[in-house]
Amino acid sequence: MVLVIVSLTFPPQVFADMNLTSPVTTDEKPAPGKRVRQTAPEYRGTKVHHVLYLPTDWNPGKKYPVIIEYAGNKWLACNSTGKAEDVNLGYGMSGGKNVIWVSMPYVEKGGQENAVTWWGDRQATIEYCKANVPRICQQFGGDPKNVFFCGFSRGAIAAGYLGLADDEIATLWKGFFTHDHFDGERKWNYPHSDRPAALKRLARLKGRPFLVCSTNATAIKTNYLGAHLDLARFTFLDVPTQKIFNIPEGRVIHPHTDLWMHKKSPYRQQARTWLQKVIGEPSPNPR
Repeated sequence: MVLVIVSLTFPPQVFADMNLTSPVTTDEKPAPGKRVRQTAPEYRGTKVHHVLYLPTDWNPGKKYPVIIEYAGNKWLACNSTGKAEDVNLGYGMSGGKNVIWVSMPYVEKGGQENAVTWWGDRQATIEYCKANVPRICQQFGGDPKNVFFCGFSRGAIAAGYLGLADDEIATLWKGFFTHDHFDGERKWNYPHSDRPAALKRLARLKGRPFLVCSTNATAIKTNYLGAHLDLARFTFLDVPTQKIFNIPEGRVIHPHTDLWMHKKSPYRQQARTWLQKVIGEPSPNPR
């Protein structure tokens, strides 16, 4: 079943001030409410790293859903640095509670640092994810049956281009949520960005839930995914960032932003309701 949420209209007073601020990333040890850099054993001695956030209510021995996020490209026009430590979408979705949040790297070619633009060494990036999602779940109480792929812009494209790159990585995810762009929506200047290649990757969704958010999610459905709704349980949410923010407003200097869920709005509530519903569902077997 497909739920399409488009062009919701609300009076201006429903929008409160920005009420979330993503925690600053540090090099401290993991602890509840802390957002910390971590280097995987395979990359000791390099600058390659992921960023781990444990929710404020984290306790050892408990199980928590996990959001795995990938950053957008470095694009200063919208205040995106492309860095794992600067992503925001997953924190806006969880509000910092009840969910472990991890920002994964794109491993740059040569394996010495994170890539801030496009894919770096794509296969190394995929292998990093395959190794570290189960490891993080084991170490910090992540529920392997409740792991979600999340991404903004480049990270939204990554849901297909990385998260569904092969059968092994595809089995990690219970669901997906993205904002602005989609794998196969348009052709980019990198290999296999064309729509037929993207649809082969998207076939690995095997009916799982996918929340497609965008400033114009309706267009993504109408011009692309509407002919392929059998691939997933798609939900489409139009997010009018120009109405949510009085741009420029604080760090939001462009409608293309991953900060929209840091401000209270009906759109944020729709997204959070979707996540809580899917967390509570039995885990599908995508194999």
